[in-house]
Amino acid sequence: MTAPLWQLTATQLSQMLAAREVSSRELVDAHLDRITAVDGRVNAFTDVFRDQARRDAERADRERADGRSRGPLHGLPVSVKECFDHEGQPTTLGISAWRERRATRDAAMVTALREAGAVILGRTNLSQTMLFAESRNPVFGQTANPFSLAHTAGGSSGGEAAAVASGMSPLGLGTDIGGSVRSPASFCGITAFKPTLDRLPTRGQRGALAGQEGVRSVAGPLARTVGDLGLFFRALDPQRMTALDARVPPLPWGDPRAVKLQGLRVGFYANDGVVTPSKAVARAVEEAAQALERSGCHVRPFTPPDVEKTVCDYLAILSSDGTATLRDAVGDPDDVDPVLRPLWTTARLGSRTRAALLTAANATGQRLTAMMLRGLGEKSVAELWKLTDRIRTARAVMLDVLDAAGVDVIVCPAYATPALPHGMSKNFSLASSSALFWNILQFPGGTVPVTTVRPDETQRASSRDLVERHAAKVDAQSAGLPVGVQVVSKPWADETALAVMAAIEEALRDAPGRPHTPVTPP
Repeated sequence: MTAPLWQLTATQLSQMLAAREVSSRELVDAHLDRITAVDGRVNAFTDVFRDQARRDAERADRERADGRSRGPLHGLPVSVKECFDHEGQPTTLGISAWRERRATRDAAMVTALREAGAVILGRTNLSQTMLFAESRNPVFGQTANPFSLAHTAGGSSGGEAAAVASGMSPLGLGTDIGGSVRSPASFCGITAFKPTLDRLPTRGQRGALAGQEGVRSVAGPLARTVGDLGLFFRALDPQRMTALDARVPPLPWGDPRAVKLQGLRVGFYANDGVVTPSKAVARAVEEAAQALERSGCHVRPFTPPDVEKTVCDYLAILSSDGTATLRDAVGDPDDVDPVLRPLWTTARLGSRTRAALLTAANATGQRLTAMMLRGLGEKSVAELWKLTDRIRTARAVMLDVLDAAGVDVIVCPAYATPALPHGMSKNFSLASSSALFWNILQFPGGTVPVTTVRPDETQRASSRDLVERHAAKVDAQSAGLPVGVQVVSKPWADETALAVMAAIEEALRDAPGRPHTPVTPP
């Protein structure tokens, strides 16, 4: 029996379009029907452009009939995170006060996708302000994980991850400032990639912290296979990317298929010293490392330096205005999502209150709470400049450390646990440390699915630390959920990370317990 069109990968659909075995209109209709069938349970989409998508698909079909091809995305349905401007549409980031802010032009990446012939099905849900690991907000509600409706799809690009994982879209566009494509991909059993900073245009890509340049957000694709990620990058003209956004260098994308795995030097770690990884997460890293060793890579343990200090600097930079920008953006404090509220409150604490709480946290063994208190809070301009200098230096130091250790690529967790039950990203920001560490260093990286949580992996060692106890509650409800690993390469070596991801995917394709998508929500 022939598989339904919504079950096929973006690469398969692209090939079928090129061979004229299927029309773009047929693909769009199949995915719109799938959205109708399952999105009532998942709530991945904030807008579905049914009429416009059909018109765009018909135009793509006419162009192909006339002998014109725009490339591998020509006629392919895609979805886009709500933070990208679409002309005439509001870009809200889940903030009620922004519902009337209508864009006057498309974001550069939306323009690039349209010019490449992609057909945009609609826009997808995100976390309010895009600063926590769920996709929920007062405007569009809460997105569920297609593997378990009681769990989140992650954030802030969780709507994209849920849409791709459930077959509502074969290829999606998200953003990542602290794991926002990589963590949802791990939660939902799919793959995603955060390229080197400025490999893709960011003009018209909105954020709640406008003007914050210490840690910048990056656009990146989500898909069901690593090959589909490669398809996405091959379809975009670097010269055109530069024209759309002058920050983008006109550099060609390297071909991951040309990267030689034999002798490639891979370092791996499961525990970065912040939140202890779940048993399934640690096992996934080990299995990925073993698979790469069988593929001819030189694999060795690696310990990243100064993770806790670097993560504290990340928190310090993003909260350096004491949440003034966020408060101005949201307006009504009652409109703040409950998950976001503790971060909002902690960042506004006065110095005396913070010092007292920090003393209490240290005295009671609350190491991770103390870490949050040290990082969050208002800073002077001079302090912000020192922080910015420190993180730029940390990037150079990391390159020296990798060279000294003889490591080209890192394999590590994308998140400390599997998918969270709804609402449990509250007071759990540090579980993203393994992803946001590489954001602050501006290294490219992606996520590839490896396994699912076994029933005997839902317990962890007891701890006095409240954050570790929170992680134990997450683990206790995680049996059967997907787990991926993160692959990180040096800046501008994006194709190397993609090649390693593809090798892991191929080696573990038929491994017991590996998650398979698209999945129909229960």
